Amino acid sequence: MRDYSKEYEVKKMKVEQLLDLIEDNDFIFTPMAASMPQKIMNNMQYLKKTGVKNIILQSCVPTGDFPFFHDPEMKKVMKHHGWFYTSALRKSSEEGLISAVPQHSTSILRKTFDRIRYEKRRPVLMTTVSPMDEHGYFSLSISSIYEMDVIKNGALVLLEVNPNYPRTFGDTMVHISQVAGFVESDCPIPKANIAPYTEIDAIIGKKVATLVEDGSTIQLGIGNIPNAVANELKKKKHLGIHTEMFTETMIDLIECGAVDNTQKGFNDGYCICAFTVGSQRLYDYINNNPTVQFKSSTYANDPYTIGRNNKFVSINATLEMDLTGQCASESTGVRQFSGSGGQAETIQGSQMSPGGKSIVAMHSTYVAKDENGKEVLRSKIVPFLTPGAAVTTSRNDVDYVVTEYGIAWLRAKTIEERVQELVKIAHPDFRQWLLEEAEKNMIW
Repeated sequence: MRDYSKEYEVKKMKVEQLLDLIEDNDFIFTPMAASMPQKIMNNMQYLKKTGVKNIILQSCVPTGDFPFFHDPEMKKVMKHHGWFYTSALRKSSEEGLISAVPQHSTSILRKTFDRIRYEKRRPVLMTTVSPMDEHGYFSLSISSIYEMDVIKNGALVLLEVNPNYPRTFGDTMVHISQVAGFVESDCPIPKANIAPYTEIDAIIGKKVATLVEDGSTIQLGIGNIPNAVANELKKKKHLGIHTEMFTETMIDLIECGAVDNTQKGFNDGYCICAFTVGSQRLYDYINNNPTVQFKSSTYANDPYTIGRNNKFVSINATLEMDLTGQCASESTGVRQFSGSGGQAETIQGSQMSPGGKSIVAMHSTYVAKDENGKEVLRSKIVPFLTPGAAVTTSRNDVDYVVTEYGIAWLRAKTIEERVQELVKIAHPDFRQWLLEEAEKNMIW
């Protein structure tokens, strides 16, 4: 067997040496969520000393808040493109240091590489991996959502090797021969523990669970409502998992026997996902576990791939919905809050699946402050979306909508019928107002 230890030592660098490899006009891809290379990211301001300029750096749901996010001098070095915002990136946006990229998870990479080639930029990938094995392979660990696709497109590969990251399977194997350089790190892996959900979340979870039949293939996200849904799904049988994000609640469903991946009809026997972030229990579960396969979003979120699963049920959330069914899930007015993610694709794919359903679940109301700073209750179901809001899911694609007040099935319904259905599941305090606004504005 070939010994890769010499090549390993040659490519091992200090973080400054690795950053010295960055050149003018480079397009730097950083990975999804907790895969952000913490040691490298915490030293990005070193680029101010190297004299490089006109760089673009892309981020997507970073779990850390790194100093360069808020350094106005970094604008002389690079532009920061955001594919999915977090609280840190929302602050950076207010500081004028980042701009969001409208996109779908399955097409953004192709479009980005079109732009890279047009602008004659060099692609670079910076990501965290688990340690190299005896065959010379690192593992992309907890995210393969687009990282492997970037490598296959000829990117300069710069790694942060961290033993705290689990070794995973799927589209995750990176060979030392593909790597230009790496740093070693022992930064703790970012963790996210399951938050307790509210009574309203529990009510919504029960209603959503009534729509999930035995033998369904499910997609869940992170948050209180998905956690409540997962708790109710423990009573189901022969469920399968095909999801963008693998969550700890899915481990609960596997261990209680509700999920066995036997009736998916596609990738039977395996949980399919693109990335994860969670507790140490989750990381221990996926470590060296071949039954959890990490795939690119161009596969995992592709509507046609999703449609090959039996009874696929997608469960997503939204910030606001108008009376025709348009979902604003990523911005509050013109202000970017998060990102499109895979919402539109999983919704479309679920309806291509035999017996499939897509569900948008949300609280009927939220608490805001009026012009006097007083807290007021407002409806999430509205006559019109807030001006400037991005439509994440078209009214053409919306299917089931669930609030604590009921279930509205909008598939193939007219606008007039949708108004009636959505008013029924709105908070009682707003129903008359919604009907009056629909009549006044001829929403029929």
